[in-house]
Parts: sequence; structure tokens; C-alpha cells
Amino acid sequence: MASILVIDDEAPIRALLSTALQSAGYAVVEAANGREGLGSYRQRPADLVIVDLMMPELNGSDTIIELTREFLDIKVIAISGVFGEEYLRKTARLLGARQTLRKPFGIEELLSAVRYELAH
Repeated sequence: MASILVIDDEAPIRALLSTALQSAGYAVVEAANGREGLGSYRQRPADLVIVDLMMPELNGSDTIIELTREFLDIKVIAISGVFGEEYLRKTARLLGARQTLRKPFGIEELLSAVRYELAH
């Protein structure tokens, strides 16, 4: 069973993502901010990380930079409801995220991106 770390400061979003991913058969760990997410990943690396770009404490951009600097083969999907799709795609990929999803996104879109990342 693949493990996924979900890092998002909004509890309802984390809960929705966690429920959808668990229903699809994944083990999910949640973190409320980038600092918590980094600590969690360092203790127990996940197969995939889904991280929101706009968060207090340690934002998603800095979180992705730290993760990709420490763990070269990490798989990251960046999500955001603040940035436009083009900006999100360009910026997140430059930081090290392999895919991006713009909020609001559908559960099937999420699961498709997750399946792709875990397979490649």
C-alpha cells in the first residue's frame, strides 16, 4: 500500500483529501503546515507528497524546496487555490513538484494524478 503525506493548512481540505485517498486504498498521513510536514517526512518518508503552496509557518514553496533538496527522488504534487493555473504549473515545477492541481479540483483528477506519480 502506497503512503501519501498531505500537507495543507485547511483542516477540511486535508480531511477531504485524506478520505478520498484512503477510500482509494492509500495510507495517508496529514500535516497542518510545511514545518510539520517536513518533520513527518523526515521521520517516515512517504511514497508521494501533496502540498498546498499557500500556508502559514512554512509555505508550500519553501517546503518543496527543502524536501527536494534533502530527498532527490521525492514525488510531489503541488496544489493551490490562490495562484492561476499557468503560474502554478511553472512555479511549482521549477521548485521540484512534478504535477500541479488548481483548487477546486475533482476527486478523479486527484486520483489520476496520484496514480500517475506513483507509477512513474
